[in-house]
Amino acid sequence: MARDIRLTLIGKPGCHLCDDAREVVQAVIAEFEATDAGGRPVLEERSILDDPSLAERYAEEIPVLLVDGEMHAYWRVDPVRLKAKLLAG
Repeated sequence: MARDIRLTLIGKPGCHLCDDAREVVQAVIAEFEATDAGGRPVLEERSILDDPSLAERYAEEIPVLLVDGEMHAYWRVDPVRLKAKLLAG
């Protein structure tokens, strides 16, 4: 991937939709061989159970995928839409 991109998946343990979203996101970023400048995967996962502000904001929408800090999807992640977003940069 030509530019640094930051993907954040917000969810919680035991959430089957979160597990599904993680699989979709990981499959898409694997196609791009996406890593940050340090060679680390670009996906960060955050739990609403660990952060009260995330719980307050997103509890009814998890999983939530942020792309560079902006909401891209909630409940379900569409791989085609995510690929388009990553390609559009």
